[in-house]
Amino acid sequence: MVRIIVLLIGICIIGFIVWWFFGKHEAVTETAAIASDQQDVDILVKGGYSPEQVVLKQGVPAKLHFTRTDPSSCLDHVVFPDFGINQALPQNQEETITIDTSKPGEYGWACGMDMFHGKVIIK
Repeated sequence: MVRIIVLLIGICIIGFIVWWFFGKHEAVTETAAIASDQQDVDILVKGGYSPEQVVLKQGVPAKLHFTRTDPSSCLDHVVFPDFGINQALPQNQEETITIDTSKPGEYGWACGMDMFHGKVIIK
């Protein structure tokens, strides 16, 4: 009986690990509001990025405001390879990054260790 219980617990743990790494998880998406001919989005950096996806309107200047509350050194930088941006994110301070919205497309960002990701979608 003990072997069956241990086997069932092991199967549950394996199932959780498979779901965690390979399952489809909903990404929080926010569409930027336009005010005074500019788009602004606040992004909280705490165990990842919230929102993970940002939708911007093409041709309207955009600024992403990152505020890192997580003490992890992994999240102390944000990298936008398509825009050539590697910005330090000091803890408990807002850092603003200006995004070029002249070309539509999907552009990824990641933490300095490439473990946490986000995406800018320009339409």
